[in-house]
Amino acid sequence: MEMISEENYFFKFSAYQEKLLKLYEQENFVVPAHRQNEIKAFVERGLQDFSISRLKEKMPWGVPVPGDEAQVMYVWFDALVNYISTLGWPASAKATADKPDSFDAWWGTVEHPNAVQVAGKDNLRQQTAMWQAMLLSAQLPASKQIFIHGFITAEGQKMSKSVGNVVAPYDVVEKYGTDAVRYFLLGGLPSYDDGDWSVARFENFYTAHLANGVGNLTSRILTMLEKYSDGIVPKVSSNIFPLEEIWESYNYSFGKFEFEQIVQLTGSLESSINDFISIKEPWKQVKEGKDISGILYQFAESLRQLATMLLPIIPTSAEKILSLLGIDVASLESLEIESEWGRLKPGTKVVKGDMLFPRLEK
Repeated sequence: MEMISEENYFFKFSAYQEKLLKLYEQENFVVPAHRQNEIKAFVERGLQDFSISRLKEKMPWGVPVPGDEAQVMYVWFDALVNYISTLGWPASAKATADKPDSFDAWWGTVEHPNAVQVAGKDNLRQQTAMWQAMLLSAQLPASKQIFIHGFITAEGQKMSKSVGNVVAPYDVVEKYGTDAVRYFLLGGLPSYDDGDWSVARFENFYTAHLANGVGNLTSRILTMLEKYSDGIVPKVSSNIFPLEEIWESYNYSFGKFEFEQIVQLTGSLESSINDFISIKEPWKQVKEGKDISGILYQFAESLRQLATMLLPIIPTSAEKILSLLGIDVASLESLEIESEWGRLKPGTKVVKGDMLFPRLEK
């Protein structure tokens, strides 16, 4: 073993212990809470300064250190700055007559930080401590919040080229569609911990929740509107679903990055609507000569509510459902407004359309 030494520039990480701990006093600065506790404990143990440069003769491809041609920036230090350099910092961070202040608009200010970062659990220290100290040293706004997620394994094993179990995402999307993959990644895997991928799990999830769930419900409701109301939305009738509680949980879960909980909430609403259809049996009421316009509106408006909830999860499919309900997606207002019951206008023409989520061939 040969001991070697070289001169490098160092970042004085040790000077930012107290300032970092002050950041961690903010509730949900790092999500989930156990990751915030983990990085807080790391910083409390004391910080060591870290090298931010390498000799150019060893890394000739690196970005030169300003004022020292013999040194280049260490790749990790340089890479982190890309978060803000892409917003124009430092040269064009401030607004000019012909260019808006993109840095302040997107990254925020010290008083009102905007940046929400997403990183894997292996990047916890770099993103929640080292990068935050770098921002503090430059007197720039710290991140507003940092969400740390787990890893995706393949049938219980870590993905590895040598093992040959790496899942090619483009191939999966090409076979099943973007929305189907989004739905599984957000709803079939935990947000905070490691989650497992397998073709069987994915296809079972797809069939249960999309083909037999959202897709089937959409077809049922639009078919009934076409058959019993000439494809026209009837007059408004009262809400019979616990939507206020569902929307409250929905917004809370988004704030916590609990995406699987959001998907479960939409699945719960879909099940409730299906149960309501089964209880009311509109096909029987029609044969008995009863007016079912009230429950038809409840079916249609509840489908609009469900599609609105699904917009961030499966945007293409959710927009298609709204379009079939005669809604111009470009005209949608805030989520707070769109969550109000009764925004589906009576007299609107609806279209049955094609199957949203085709059944998988065995």
